[in-house]
Amino acid sequence: MDTIRIITIDREFGSGAGVIAEKLAERLGWKLWDQRLTDEIAFRMDCERRAVEEREERRDPAYYRFFKAFLRGSFEGTINTQRMKMVDADCIREVAEKIVKEVAETGDCVIVGRGGAYYLADRTDALHVFIYALFDDKVRNIHATGKTEEEAFKLAQEVDVDRSFFIRQYFEVDWPERQRYHVMINASMGQDVAVDMILDAVARLSRQHA
Repeated sequence: MDTIRIITIDREFGSGAGVIAEKLAERLGWKLWDQRLTDEIAFRMDCERRAVEEREERRDPAYYRFFKAFLRGSFEGTINTQRMKMVDADCIREVAEKIVKEVAETGDCVIVGRGGAYYLADRTDALHVFIYALFDDKVRNIHATGKTEEEAFKLAQEVDVDRSFFIRQYFEVDWPERQRYHVMINASMGQDVAVDMILDAVARLSRQHA
């Protein structure tokens, strides 16, 4: 493995991985690609950020998939599709892949989710991390963002199911595919502990390279 210049962070929803990634990027002095990645996808697709957030790493609703299939299956649909902006999981995934690979070329970056560990699987200068947490801690973290306890409980259950289907659909593997990651960390030990563990892995691998 070459000197680490890229860290991808995949995560369970509510695990606190976003904060961990932010702290990690700050301590390394690297650029964080989390919300910035969503903004860039929205910019390139010429759509609102909210439209991207609603479909990132998720399956399109069944009715939307049927509607899209209908459009693509007819001559009239082909014409209409060209006139309307199809902000769907397929389009977002394609744009995200392109951006993630561009970002990786610049190096010194922390990339959160969006299939980074899969798109950059062949890079020897990337460290792939998976963050998880105890279910009760995830619910507590989500609740702290302003959701009700009932909403937090539901989101902790459902979002990762969507992510699992997303990964299975586009990469044909079960999520999380453990052999994909160099490090898997239980964030319930503490966010700073998780950051220190990742930094330690980066330092050890860098010494091996030297």
